[in-house]
Amino acid sequence: MNNSFLIIRLSSLGDIIHTLPSFSLLRNNFPNARISWIVEKKGYEILKFVPNLNETIIINSNEWKKNLFSLKCWKDIFKFKNKIKNNYEYAIDFQGLVKSGLISYLSRAKNRFGFHKKNLKEPFASIFYNCLLPEIDESMHVIKKNVKLLTLLNINEEKIEFPLEIPPEITLSIEKILKNSGYDFKKKLILLNVGAGWETKRWDIENFIKLARMLKRENNFLLFLWGTETEKELAIKSCKETGIPILPFLSIPELMALILKASLLISGDSFPLHFASAFSIPVVGIFGPTDPQRNGPIRSHDKVAFYKLSCSFCYKRKCQTMDCIKRITPEEIFELASQILNGN
Repeated sequence: MNNSFLIIRLSSLGDIIHTLPSFSLLRNNFPNARISWIVEKKGYEILKFVPNLNETIIINSNEWKKNLFSLKCWKDIFKFKNKIKNNYEYAIDFQGLVKSGLISYLSRAKNRFGFHKKNLKEPFASIFYNCLLPEIDESMHVIKKNVKLLTLLNINEEKIEFPLEIPPEITLSIEKILKNSGYDFKKKLILLNVGAGWETKRWDIENFIKLARMLKRENNFLLFLWGTETEKELAIKSCKETGIPILPFLSIPELMALILKASLLISGDSFPLHFASAFSIPVVGIFGPTDPQRNGPIRSHDKVAFYKLSCSFCYKRKCQTMDCIKRITPEEIFELASQILNGN
């Protein structure tokens, strides 16, 4: 069981991307270790393309919550517990929730690592760890925060790498989709992401439409990203008003392959932005309730639009006014995008 690690980062997709550098450092420092990662089903669509990860364990915690009184649910829970129990020397919880802390405890790992309770979203989770990281500054980027947790293993490097490889067949599939959309591969591909997990992270669609008209030049080719039915309706509305073609539904691997083809991504605080920045695709981030210094893009060429107000960094999913993100104008985003497209 020596040098066996259990990584706990269940969701969201962007946070899984933010945890990849920690996995990379762990693998580089323990090349022969057995490393497993517990993740929700959607996150597996990313982790299955991570080389040198020994095992991905899918957890259905959301389904369990919905069906807590069914016999099948409890059979699944006991099966999951028996799979992880006494199989790991180290359990490292990068999520910091009560449910992820409980998972680390159920593993019965000899060493259960977690953040200081003041650095946890749910401080009660700290009771499940037997080795806590000293309190750290929450203003640092979440990628660096995750890497700090590895100092409990005497890993003090801060090298940021994202070990993820998209298979060639998925890239070829995306190239066909782009060709069918009328894309001339000599043009700059600009992706506009209208979606986000929270209402407060979404920029108004009318702003995106106005911005698209400003960016729609001879040497640019624009596409709107969508993932849900609501976002599809917004994309259809945008198509009618701008003439920008609509993509078919893309799987997560296809979305990643598409982003890797782009010259620029414009997006709120969401998975496409985090993936693009991780793989050096230039981005313009549109930020409202979350802190761009902590959750934003990480490359020097990336740009961010953000207004700091007295209520900033509230991290609320709903807001009556949404003043912070409403203050950002299409003209501002166009200027930031132009700086990137012109190489400034």
